Amino acid sequence: MKIIFATTNQNKAIEIQKIVPESIEILSLKDINFESEIPETSPTIEGNAMQKVKFIVDKFAMNCFADDTGLEIDSLNGEPGVYSARYAGLERSDTKNMDLVLTKLSTQTNRKARFKTVIALSINGELNCFEGIVEGQIITEKRGVLGFGYDPIFLPDGFDKTFAEMTIEEKNLISHRGRAFQKMISFLKDKNNG
Repeated sequence: MKIIFATTNQNKAIEIQKIVPESIEILSLKDINFESEIPETSPTIEGNAMQKVKFIVDKFAMNCFADDTGLEIDSLNGEPGVYSARYAGLERSDTKNMDLVLTKLSTQTNRKARFKTVIALSINGELNCFEGIVEGQIITEKRGVLGFGYDPIFLPDGFDKTFAEMTIEEKNLISHRGRAFQKMISFLKDKNNG
């Protein structure tokens, strides 16, 4: 079975290929020579993941999955949420996004936050969604140089390292994305054996 992963990030596709059953081949958008932007206009993380999948399924009539991720901060009423990548502007600067969050939280005592990933998967016209969440806190200054996005200011509950201070292996064991992908992979293995 071939499944398109609606991403242009080849490394993400390779990473997933390593953990799915051997009978499943993961193709990135580059593998099918699709380089255009996929619309992401939904007001929710779930909606964006489903929108990306529907766009690719409609265009290529192939099985597909897509993920979308957001950081939700309690005292900011769930912001940046669906706008996480472009919170401080359309140029998508991780540094500016983190600085804006830290500025908005500078007078807040409640720094509770969560990372949420939703994966939408369409196989033979059947759509399923898988969610992964990691609860944590936004710390007051950036720590660590690994990872990307908001990793340097996110401290997951039960740990003394930010995501940016963890190795990729450490982060994958507990990350929102890792949790969502494990749910999808379990589903695919069941479907494969069924």
